[in-house]
Amino acid sequence: MQISRPDKLLFPSGITKADLAGYYDGVASAMLPHLRDRPLNLERYPDGIEGERIVQQRAGRHFPEWIRRVEVQKKGGTVEHVVARDAATLVYLANQACITLHPWLSRRDALDRPDRLIFDLDPSNGDPAETVKAARTMAEVLRELRLEPWVMTTGSRGYHLTLPLQRRLRFDDVRAFAVDVASLAASRHPQLFTTEQRKAKRQRRVLIDVMRNAYAHTAVAPYAIRPRPDAPVATPLHFEELDDPKTRPDRWTVKTVLRRLERDGDPWAQINHNPQTITAARRRLAQAGADLDERG
Repeated sequence: MQISRPDKLLFPSGITKADLAGYYDGVASAMLPHLRDRPLNLERYPDGIEGERIVQQRAGRHFPEWIRRVEVQKKGGTVEHVVARDAATLVYLANQACITLHPWLSRRDALDRPDRLIFDLDPSNGDPAETVKAARTMAEVLRELRLEPWVMTTGSRGYHLTLPLQRRLRFDDVRAFAVDVASLAASRHPQLFTTEQRKAKRQRRVLIDVMRNAYAHTAVAPYAIRPRPDAPVATPLHFEELDDPKTRPDRWTVKTVLRRLERDGDPWAQINHNPQTITAARRRLAQAGADLDERG
């Protein structure tokens, strides 16, 4: 499709609207499986990232008919969200200066039953080594519960640990489990983790944020660009990549991710193939909490 004002500068590093559209066209084959059938929130910057930020839920009235939509319930009515089904949709959204896509954690045919659970590890001090330690430690807690997380840089300050889920439980149950896991991890590792939302009380610890595990809440999409000067990208990893001292939450950018994909493929290519259940994990979690209480 034709890009309007293709030379319009969106990032101070020189990235234009045409560059944005070209990136999303190039990354579509890896990105779309992670967006399929999910309502999207659109983070737009019509005047570039140094201008106004617009978070758009509703599909625009001027959007063409071929853009797929899904109508979802909200307080007082409904709203139609965009659903990305092809590269043309990603390019169209880029032409609307949509820099970052934020998908729901559930899909259109069962919006109240998530198939993703996300632990957002948000560091207070920005120390890359401490943030990597947090990701590894949180993964150990989950593996003790016989759950296997998938790790992604956020393109910002931290990492996401994601569990692909069977769609058996509603959001309230999934979120309650996430809260309990976060509390267990913080109790076991009080110098590393906190569940305290208020920054003044975090004491330089890594926040385990589980608040996005709720109906109509979203998380940054794999391979989405973040609105920061160098255009870092939320990048799925193999867990062993955390051992690389060069790995940082903002390591890969719009200028490097496509080369990475061409060379290594998508580390999350199989994430949808083996969804997990937290039913047995909840029993193990209760026992782990009881053991912790006994130790005092």
